[in-house]
Amino acid sequence: MPLPLVYHDDYSPPFPAEHRFPMEKFRLLHEHLRGTALAADYHAPELCPRDILALAHAPAYIERYLSGELPREEQRRLGLPWSAALARRTVRAVGGSLLTAELALAHGLACNLAGGTHHAHYDHPSGFCIFNDLAVIARYLLASGRVHRVLIFDCDVHQGDGTARLLEDCRDAVTVSLHCERNFPASKAHSDWDIALAAGMGDAEYLQTVDELLNYLLTIYQPDLVLYDAGVDVHKNDALGLLELSDAGIAARDLTVLRHCLGRDIPVAGLIGGGYDRDRQVLARRHAILQHSAAQVWEEFGLR
Repeated sequence: MPLPLVYHDDYSPPFPAEHRFPMEKFRLLHEHLRGTALAADYHAPELCPRDILALAHAPAYIERYLSGELPREEQRRLGLPWSAALARRTVRAVGGSLLTAELALAHGLACNLAGGTHHAHYDHPSGFCIFNDLAVIARYLLASGRVHRVLIFDCDVHQGDGTARLLEDCRDAVTVSLHCERNFPASKAHSDWDIALAAGMGDAEYLQTVDELLNYLLTIYQPDLVLYDAGVDVHKNDALGLLELSDAGIAARDLTVLRHCLGRDIPVAGLIGGGYDRDRQVLARRHAILQHSAAQVWEEFGLR
């Protein structure tokens, strides 16, 4: 069996072309991967059931969003124009992250071609994020007894503030956020581990930080699953990032994370996180670094 990847055509609904959120990147990522020699087994996710969404979100908020009744202030916080297609996409993508986690537990590694919506809060959206798939997965797998401890390793350039707040009372979900200290959100939450990086940090220092942190945390916590938010907005050319990583640096980061985990027999569910390059084709190829790195590690460790 080749590397499991999760994707659905719902991931890129019709969207204003001029909008700064690159909604088409999910479709472009899928098209790019299909056009390469990458060996993958594609899985189509179901919609995430509302009762599972409600493990991390207020039922009234879920209903408010899905029915298109967000008040103006919440709409402004979100930054995305509501549509029925976007609402369906949102629930489908959380379902995709859930499926990715289940495939990772079964095979050792799997990747969603979306996910990492770490700014969503209990009863309101924020920063392009509506429902927090990281928190939903963690609570669902812990509540079902599938795992006893989850570690969320969030490498998006922005702090995972929603994840931190949604899981602050959940001792068996360890939240780790590596983010640029000067970037969004202005008011930071308190993750279990916050690694605030200086603006302008490049490949060498960043990779050393990732390596040392994983050596320490994986030994301490010994999680049953790692949820890896592999945001590429750490790239030097990203429109919303302030770090200076190169494509090679991102590839080295992804390989480091995956090898650290799989070398300890810890399954990994990879989610693509943020990326905002104005050239959408370039952005799709940059997000594909995760899947190509995962395919390389899949072969190295002889996963099936």
